[in-house]
Amino acid sequence: MQFTLISNVYDLQRDEYLHLDQAHHLAWGYLSVPPLTSWVSWLILHLGNSVFWVKFFPALFGTLTLVVVWKTIETLGGNLYALILGATCILFSALLRLNTLFQPNSFDVLSWTTLYFVLISYFSSGKNKWLYIGALVFALGFLNKYNIGFLLSGFIPAILLTKQRNIFLNRHLYMSACLALILISPNLIWQYNNGFPVVHHLKELADTQLVHVNRADFLKAQLLFFIGALVVIIAGIVGTAVYRPFRNYRAFAWSVFFTLIVFMYYKAKDYYAIGLYPVYIAFGSVVLENALASGWKKYLRPVMIAIPVLLFIPLYRIGFPNKTPEYIIQHPEPYKRLGLLRWEDGKDHELPQDFADMLGWKELAAKTDSVWRTLPGDQRNILICDNYGQAGAINFYAGSDKMTAASFNADYINWLNPDKQIQNVVLVKEEDDDDPERIKERPYFDTVYLAAKRLNPLAREKEISIYVLKGARIDVKERLLKEKESKKKEYNY
Repeated sequence: MQFTLISNVYDLQRDEYLHLDQAHHLAWGYLSVPPLTSWVSWLILHLGNSVFWVKFFPALFGTLTLVVVWKTIETLGGNLYALILGATCILFSALLRLNTLFQPNSFDVLSWTTLYFVLISYFSSGKNKWLYIGALVFALGFLNKYNIGFLLSGFIPAILLTKQRNIFLNRHLYMSACLALILISPNLIWQYNNGFPVVHHLKELADTQLVHVNRADFLKAQLLFFIGALVVIIAGIVGTAVYRPFRNYRAFAWSVFFTLIVFMYYKAKDYYAIGLYPVYIAFGSVVLENALASGWKKYLRPVMIAIPVLLFIPLYRIGFPNKTPEYIIQHPEPYKRLGLLRWEDGKDHELPQDFADMLGWKELAAKTDSVWRTLPGDQRNILICDNYGQAGAINFYAGSDKMTAASFNADYINWLNPDKQIQNVVLVKEEDDDDPERIKERPYFDTVYLAAKRLNPLAREKEISIYVLKGARIDVKERLLKEKESKKKEYNY
């Protein structure tokens, strides 16, 4: 189903290339994300590194999320109708959009949903094994994306307001917490040894992206993510508060509000909260199964299942990269109404940001490859890009032997380790380059020239220039290493 949602006019998205390149540089941490995504990238690499496998894993994590919701409904006592309703609400939702991209978000939603399922299983059975399973789930979620910390920040105060607070008297809670700490410790040690670059990353995120987040828009987006399941989610929230069979789960009634308040306080991106809702779909499905069991209400049962399917139709038309960029530009109004044209800079553009970030990469790699082939093949060449999107795309589509793109941006800063003297440099530069003639490099090379340009007015980077600097008169390796150390200090890394 995922493959029907992406038009073949689009390449992979910028972030996907970075995550895929991490497979070549396995570590316990990165500037951009914790390590679990790199492990999946390693699997993709050894499965052939094709687009099929890139798209397979987020689809798999989405499928597993649906399975966990199914098992949650069973644990809550739901029968066939509740199972079908819950599965339909999960399938025809924003999760399909989220799972079109190979990013940590797909596994993040799976982690949230699974940890909630574990908590439900513990509250219903009282068996301590669920605390240790929860420790494992939390650790995997943490090693995937630190976002799962928001789950705890919302759930802990919720537990304190209910009788489930006696969990804090259980020594197994603290033993399982120690297990979780042991499992995530390699990443914490990596952060410590590298000066906690996550702090710089979060600060940069807050200064450049979260500053543009509008809290009203955040709440509006929450309604749209599972719009077809809105009644079910509300039934789930209310049900955890008043439905007698759910008396052991009262903490969930408070948790949703505490978690949203924390997200809004930090002005988080709207999709960070998507993992909050699948569990309430499970609760709501069971509530509605019983509420619509008899009398005239039973005729509402097929209606409740049809609503998510029917409301998915307009979402299918505008929420996925299944229309060409030209079509979107000619029909902007529905995209604009839902705020899909607003980018991280807080401004409206011609295309949704993710869509624009999936254009022009293959062409860039092809043009860079053709330029690289003009250089002498004596291994004294290096390719430097302005950002991780350029470097990752070139490495993913690379055709020339020994052409590996490097950069001083994001995780690439730590992977830049020239092991030889360099004579020739290929520079891939953004359109806002402050030296379009490369004047400052001319004294240091015999020849400096613009070799090619990749022009695409619909891409996020509309113009990318490819320069060649031949015949170095300086020690390029030494200069690169000095620049690397300078950037690492800037990143506190």
